[in-house]
Amino acid sequence: MTTRRKFLTTAAIAAPAALAAPALHAQAPIKWRLQTYAGPALGEHVIKPSIDAFNKVAAGQMEIELFYADQLVPTSELFRAVQNGTIDAVQSDDDSMASPTDVTVFGGYFPFATRYSLDVPVLFNQWGLNKIWEEEYDKVGVKWLSAGAWDPCHFATKEPINSLADLNGLRVFTFPTAGRFMSKFGVVPVTLPWEDIEVAVQTGELDGIAWSGITEDYTVGWADVTNYFLTNNISGAWAGSYFANPASWAAVPEHLQELYKLCMDSSHYYRQHWYWGGEARLRTEGTKMELTTIPDAEWATVEAAARDFWDEIAAESETKAKVVQIIKDYNDSMNRAGRPYRYN
Repeated sequence: MTTRRKFLTTAAIAAPAALAAPALHAQAPIKWRLQTYAGPALGEHVIKPSIDAFNKVAAGQMEIELFYADQLVPTSELFRAVQNGTIDAVQSDDDSMASPTDVTVFGGYFPFATRYSLDVPVLFNQWGLNKIWEEEYDKVGVKWLSAGAWDPCHFATKEPINSLADLNGLRVFTFPTAGRFMSKFGVVPVTLPWEDIEVAVQTGELDGIAWSGITEDYTVGWADVTNYFLTNNISGAWAGSYFANPASWAAVPEHLQELYKLCMDSSHYYRQHWYWGGEARLRTEGTKMELTTIPDAEWATVEAAARDFWDEIAAESETKAKVVQIIKDYNDSMNRAGRPYRYN
């Protein structure tokens, strides 16, 4: 016979177990697929450490699977893939992933917009580019999250470049906007899958590469197939961003969103010192490439042409004009500030 006291005692014992029961059915971890523009060798530096850190600290609540250039979709299709949810997140520049926005031309290497890698985060975080990028990507259904800097843009070539005349007719792998600008000086931009570049240089399909600084040339193997490195650059820093599918982002709890933001910042910081140190060390200690330089007076004509190119871009839309004006105002401010911000 069940007495009142026995019933209450049994209920009291069962209650904690009942309350604890949901713990046996913990929510499955959130799974993301993220593709970067970078191949495996480069990805080891520009993103993998931060993703490894995220997965470790997330402690099973969320896991990001990292894919490298073209592994899931071609780089030129990254925008569509993240827009429609084929992948959850992307690390790339706007230009390479063919974003249908008015700010796409400024991703990658916008000619002479920056002198140093620190210019990029300052332009975004202090001069308002972050708000413009966020608004432009909201219009097309992609969540823009954060921008950061990579390396400067130099030419790595089979034959030496010592004058502007040496650029004429060169078949070069580069970014769309950078190629559009350098075509004014006779460069022939060539678009190929990232993993095909080394072989294309070896077979003569390409005469060179204008896609990176010397750190990447050594890291990804391009220093093994080119002989010369031009010290003049057409941009002081590559500008790239992190993007996410809006639904994927909204499904991430706030504390994991904050963790992801911290890991993006960690990635930005790592690249700042990795590239800055690598560019100097490999110029002075590297043995695979001979340095060449176009004289300053001659190169000044390229810098002057960049200002005309800015105006050409600004005339295309109101948003582009706004970004160009910010770039102009920023550079004028840096020039007035003088050393170490600008050496004139």
